[in-house]
Amino acid sequence: MKKLLVLTVICLMAISGLFAAAAAESATDNSLKAVTDKGTFVLGLDDAFPPMGYRDENNEIVGFDIDVAREVCTRLGVKLICQPIDWNSKEQELATKQIDCIWNGFTVTDERRQSMTFSDSYVKNAQVVIVKDASTYKTLSDLAGKKIGLQAGSSAAEAVDDTPEFKKSIKSIVEFEDNLTALMDLEIGGCDAVVMDLLVANFAIQQSGKAFRILDESLAAEEYAIGFRLGEVALADAVNAKMAEMAADGSLAKISEKWFGADITIIGK
Repeated sequence: MKKLLVLTVICLMAISGLFAAAAAESATDNSLKAVTDKGTFVLGLDDAFPPMGYRDENNEIVGFDIDVAREVCTRLGVKLICQPIDWNSKEQELATKQIDCIWNGFTVTDERRQSMTFSDSYVKNAQVVIVKDASTYKTLSDLAGKKIGLQAGSSAAEAVDDTPEFKKSIKSIVEFEDNLTALMDLEIGGCDAVVMDLLVANFAIQQSGKAFRILDESLAAEEYAIGFRLGEVALADAVNAKMAEMAADGSLAKISEKWFGADITIIGK
């Protein structure tokens, strides 16, 4: 009888443990509920990263990513809040819950996948090199012994690190707070070239009218996605679902055409 009682207690404890584990597992990811309960979705961005997210002449934050995020938030029933951050501290801003996501031309890398959950990729990109149009530089090897500028904490820095022969050949790397400052330095001759995102480079050259050009030889192909805190799959899945809806009904293509003149998105393709 005593033995049977002990076995019964053990079984009850095991069952109780399973229920507790299941409850804990379901409670670990309340990321979507947290956003819908507070009614806001805080998007962390570099506000000097056109055309993905930047300040216009009225000091309003605008851009392709901003328009997409605003439509996603409308469909989720929450208010979008755009929060400018120090891009070099973006991971800390996310981890300390100052923001709900990093969404601003954010490149997916294997290293970043170790510390955060990503949405589905939505746009293809590349890391390219911008030089003055009047310069003689044609290839990456032409920049041997030269000074290169890039944004601190950006995927441009990672692309240079992942191209060791190129990195070894250049004289030095100068880090800037943002790409626009880097391009200003290029214009006045402070650096000889700037490494940055292709989509941003094209937009910057088109809008500024400056005598810059992009080398044909790029450093790395990449894709943009949205970064969430590691394990916050529920929120990532909800955003993925709304973006898939937008791709299906044509609204995502419409936003892309507004900013790029064509549908360059890759969701559902």
